[in-house]
Amino acid sequence: MAAYEITTAGVREMTTFLEWADDEQWNPGRLDHLPFHAADPHGFLLGRLDGEPVTSVSAVRYGAEFGFIGFYIARPEVRGQGYGIRTWRAAMKALDGRNVGLDGVVDQQDNYRRSGFRTSWNHVRYAGVPGEETPPPGITVTDAGSVPFGLLASYDRRFFPARRDAFLSLWVGVPGHTALVALEDGELRGFGVVRPARSGARVGPLYAASDDIALALLNGLSASQPGAPVALDVPDVNVTAVRLMERLGLEPTFECARMYTKGVPDVDRAGVYAATTIELG
Repeated sequence: MAAYEITTAGVREMTTFLEWADDEQWNPGRLDHLPFHAADPHGFLLGRLDGEPVTSVSAVRYGAEFGFIGFYIARPEVRGQGYGIRTWRAAMKALDGRNVGLDGVVDQQDNYRRSGFRTSWNHVRYAGVPGEETPPPGITVTDAGSVPFGLLASYDRRFFPARRDAFLSLWVGVPGHTALVALEDGELRGFGVVRPARSGARVGPLYAASDDIALALLNGLSASQPGAPVALDVPDVNVTAVRLMERLGLEPTFECARMYTKGVPDVDRAGVYAATTIELG
């Protein structure tokens, strides 16, 4: 009988998660494994059949009350044999008692509902080369390293359900990632990161107090990836963000549902123009 076991993945094994995500057409960032693993070194599970990895899932814990599921993948050769659901149950057990979020692809959403998840909104991935549009004067866009990290972490906490300092410090500092902030009258009013992906570049998060600030940040982030298409996972409940993407000529290419087990966390949803990632929230 084949031996199946579920083990915790180390940072080197995280490249397997990215390779499989790329196979699923999710287009992960090239260096996502480094900040992802830092978010929760015990939060990435591999299911092994006779020693060979065949399933994956992430169950990342944030603080004491929130968690996020991602990378739920069973390799094609073992689908329908029960190995994936065993890995899923191990992830949910690790997050027991927390409000758990995920971004569910269309063909899995009914399964997630049976596990207690409820849809809050859809993330629509808009992609392309943004059209040229100049924001009004008065907005200063500068490197995120120009503001104290504590201020940046506190600002991120306005839009995310828990502090994630270890992740954030690498997210803004990994080589190839460009992190920008927007200042208006000396006040921090926006924050965004762009990173090279397997195809083009991914923007996330994109936080902004207005569409003018979001535009200024997106212009700066896109300029750091000259000629490359960018992709953003935009919450469809933020009508202002959706209209901005359409105005800039970006096209919807992918959709998934943001789902939670205990309801939508209390964050500034109106300021989220793009999610950080669909894998870790």
